Amino acid sequence: MPSRDILVRLRTVSKDYRGLRPLRIETLDIHDGQLIALVGFDQAMAEVLVDLITAAIVPDAGDVVVFGQNTKGIPDRNAWLATLDQFGMLTERAVLLDQLSVEQNLALPFSLALEDLSSNVRDRVAALAAELGLGDRLVDPVATLSAPDRLRVRLGRALALNPRVLLAEHPNATLDEDEQSAFAVDLSRIAKQRGAACLVLTANHRFARAAADDVFELLPATGALKSSSGWRRWFS
Repeated sequence: MPSRDILVRLRTVSKDYRGLRPLRIETLDIHDGQLIALVGFDQAMAEVLVDLITAAIVPDAGDVVVFGQNTKGIPDRNAWLATLDQFGMLTERAVLLDQLSVEQNLALPFSLALEDLSSNVRDRVAALAAELGLGDRLVDPVATLSAPDRLRVRLGRALALNPRVLLAEHPNATLDEDEQSAFAVDLSRIAKQRGAACLVLTANHRFARAAADDVFELLPATGALKSSSGWRRWFS
């Protein structure tokens, strides 16, 4: 089997974010098409890691390399935006417009003309909604959705522009155990069907094993990532 390209590489990274200790990552590689989960990250630490990977911030020490480019060497805003376009971010930081419909929220990555969507945008949104299991909810206001369906709208927004890497910050935090099981299966399935790499940050080991093929736990004092992928457990 041919080796897969490394899309994201972190080496001896340290970032002080005013936590109990700096975020440290000794070694992390995310390969093309790989589904990987990291546990041991609280919400603040997860946000810092995502910001480092997307080059919103740069490390105090060490190197973050994305798509072959060291983030410290990204020359200007246009180059940064071109890099950012290759990531999809599943995060509570992505604001949903509760008063608007599912269709309008899913259309945001494609168009700002939300009151008069073109037929092309409507077709793209319909295909995305069907992939997410929201095909029958397009006209519903987002405010009326359950927590799992709100999360699926966020996932749709993250996937709309076909990113190479999906970054998921504690995606299961708002779900109960049964809801987590269904979403973990869907997240893994959709990422694999698209051939996208996926990094899931979660505190839940069961969710991590269900959503990803490779699971690692952070040892925060050293930044080492300890494998806990001995076997993959699907929710029953």
